[in-house]
Amino acid sequence: MKTLPALPRILLEPVVRAALAEDLGRAGDITSDSVVPAAATMRGVIAARERGTIAGTEVAALAFHLMDETIKLRIVTADGSRVAPGDGVLRIEGPARAILSAERVALNLLCHLSGIATATAGLVEAVGGHKARITCTRKTTPGLRFLEKHAVRAGGGANHRFGLDDAVLIKDNHIAVAGGIHPAVTRARAAVGHLVKVEVEVDTLEQLDEALAAGADVVLLDNMPPETLRKAVALVDGRAITEASGRITVERVPEIAATGVDLISAGWITHSAATLDLGLDVEDGAGGTWV
Repeated sequence: MKTLPALPRILLEPVVRAALAEDLGRAGDITSDSVVPAAATMRGVIAARERGTIAGTEVAALAFHLMDETIKLRIVTADGSRVAPGDGVLRIEGPARAILSAERVALNLLCHLSGIATATAGLVEAVGGHKARITCTRKTTPGLRFLEKHAVRAGGGANHRFGLDDAVLIKDNHIAVAGGIHPAVTRARAAVGHLVKVEVEVDTLEQLDEALAAGADVVLLDNMPPETLRKAVALVDGRAITEASGRITVERVPEIAATGVDLISAGWITHSAATLDLGLDVEDGAGGTWV
């Protein structure tokens, strides 16, 4: 497993603070505050209920720390690691009220991001033996894009552009308004810096010819069947990076990868991945270790 760099706290904190504030509302956690004695402490572990790949441990830990900095936390399973039912992910000890108040926000984020990592890992495993890399898209939850793209990396995938400002992606509507592929690419080249890549979405081999002639750095081969993808890869012949997209599933992705494309992008791994089932289990006083 490749170690993932930690996400800067300055990025994480606004998201977690907003989620906690939304949950606490106008009066705080009236359940925990009324049921749990103020001096009560607890220890527990967030553990897996099913097999999957973990992402979001840092953001989950931050949810607890923002509620109470005295909570002791230990990440047992790092982002990018595989888990089986019963495996511990995050150990927690401290004031019971604060832990219970932060529990849902921590789990919402951790389960969601781990679901994305698990979905990505499934596609990555399915294309094993081929050069194609699995990548995400901009089809992300508003406000959570950087976290969801981190989860894709935790699952072994790669990131597409993060926003509208870090690469040019000329799609069908751009082409229609610009009057064709060549004028669209020409205008993009004249407007952006020399470090910015230009990608063009194409639906046919004829459009692919136009994109290559215009000097596209990357060609997005949209919804092409495998036999057409093979012809497209041969036509490109290394002159541009090839990206296949459209109807990407675990069942279909091996055949797509076998065509020789460089990248395979899937929007569903961020916008529709099922959450990974994780839960907080309370332990008795003898449980857990902090070594």
